[in-house]
Amino acid sequence: MRVRIAIALFAACCAGTATAADSDALRTGRAAFGSWRDDAPGVRRHLRASDLPDAAAARATVGASPAQRARRDGRVPSLPPGFGAELVAEGLDEPRTLSVAPNGDVFLAETGAGRVLAFRPGADGRLPAKPVVFAQGLPGVYGLAFFPPSAPTALYVSQAERVLRFDYAKGDTVARATPSVVLKGIPGGGHSTRALAAPDAQRLLVAVGSASNVATGMPDRSAADIEAFEKTRMRGAAWGAEDRRAAVWTIAPDGSDARLYATGLRNCAGMTVQPATKAPWCVVNERDGLGNDLPFEYATRVREGGFYGWPWYYIGAHAEPRWAGARGDLEDEAIVPDVLVQAHSAPLGIAFYDGTMFPPDYRGDAFVTLHGSWNRVPRTGYKVVRLRFANGAPTGEYDDFMIGFVVDD
Repeated sequence: MRVRIAIALFAACCAGTATAADSDALRTGRAAFGSWRDDAPGVRRHLRASDLPDAAAARATVGASPAQRARRDGRVPSLPPGFGAELVAEGLDEPRTLSVAPNGDVFLAETGAGRVLAFRPGADGRLPAKPVVFAQGLPGVYGLAFFPPSAPTALYVSQAERVLRFDYAKGDTVARATPSVVLKGIPGGGHSTRALAAPDAQRLLVAVGSASNVATGMPDRSAADIEAFEKTRMRGAAWGAEDRRAAVWTIAPDGSDARLYATGLRNCAGMTVQPATKAPWCVVNERDGLGNDLPFEYATRVREGGFYGWPWYYIGAHAEPRWAGARGDLEDEAIVPDVLVQAHSAPLGIAFYDGTMFPPDYRGDAFVTLHGSWNRVPRTGYKVVRLRFANGAPTGEYDDFMIGFVVDD
């Protein structure tokens, strides 16, 4: 069942008086854990792999899907001093991915309605409440990427099993023609997230979520069979129903030369490119079923050829108990992600800030939306956080930036 989203798109603006989060608010170790009741704009957290609880002592899995309530009395989210939030659009059907064109137009993948919408800012910079339909008839539409990044002539759009290319010229808000299919045959079912990113003018990246939680039905293979299989895929690639999944692919602009770029990323729900380094970044929903606090979600640079653990390991060399004793050969190869986020926060989107409106110390940082998960009580997530960077490198710290989407337990 699809859930209709009442509040879909907010614009955050700065009045010029915002201040950096107080460093005294930094929470580390167990103090960085909590729920929505512990959130406040400016609260800073830093989780490390060493903070992970012992899987053997993890509490039983809990689940409680949230109920939705109408927004009352003009309530808007809370932000740091000097920032404000303004409702832009509502009544949308499962809006998922936002992408900004070089001219400032904002494109939205409205997944439930199978449409791509375009919002054009007015002279005052505000977005209109009523968008233009760029394209429709696209069931499960998810990823958006303008290509090439600097002067796009195409908008790439992903669905669960294919990637489309729409011709695009600056200022277009309605598709010029029927799109061409540049990539088909992406495995369907399971996680349907298909984030897109364009690091440069030579290639695109396509994220393909896993088919399952932790691949416990994947058939056994001998060491020799695995070695032969990995020569056709890459190190750490899963097989069976998970073949070419829990991974990021790389493709040429025409869809050719499709191959794995990185593996072991259970569900990369959002991708972007860091402006300063041109490195692709991914936000990942980790596995369920290990209790309230395992494992951490994360945001990370995606290294070409990198293996990020799933399904055999998580957050480096932490062994998945449901795969106990399997793939010991990969233990030292599982990458520890760059920024760890509290378990079951369910990150969906990531965007770097390279503007000049916010205070100077925001420039180069990233913002991540946390959807929240059914798999944790009390709830966490349901907010936007700011990832801290220094000289282009992640510090591992993140701040609560926009909160207030939860009204009670």
